[in-house]
Amino acid sequence: MSYFAAALVRPRRGWVAAELDLDEIEDADAAADLLREVEPDADLALLFVEADDEYLVVLRLDGGDELRVFGSDASFADESRVGAALLVDLEEADVPAADDDDEESDVMSQPVGDTDLLADVGVSARDLLALCAHEGMLPSDVMLEISRKVGAADALTELRGE
Repeated sequence: MSYFAAALVRPRRGWVAAELDLDEIEDADAAADLLREVEPDADLALLFVEADDEYLVVLRLDGGDELRVFGSDASFADESRVGAALLVDLEEADVPAADDDDEESDVMSQPVGDTDLLADVGVSARDLLALCAHEGMLPSDVMLEISRKVGAADALTELRGE
């Protein structure tokens, strides 16, 4: 399974983006170590991992500490060694109740981890889950939308060569 791992880190000013190789990681802590290496003094560091236009994982570090992880679909752990490393030990996400008329709830997979990890930077748990569940929205689209909301879209699009 192919994947793309984009680190977006915010030092004192602006955003720095880097592509990371996660082939050798054993767990989410090892991925966090790679994320810290991008900019050790970053106030906020995010790692987006998208795989095969199907799965998205978001890791967050604040000031180099307190790792928080969200996965759009628990089955990524069954489909990929990288997915297993990132999502191992995560519990089913606390998903807000969907309205009966909410068509997006029909296409939503089983998210895992911390749905609130981006709430303080403009992406509520409900928004994050809706982005991941929106029909026709690829993980790369979700990454771009989140990066827009946190002010890192330019860094991400430059990294992706778009």
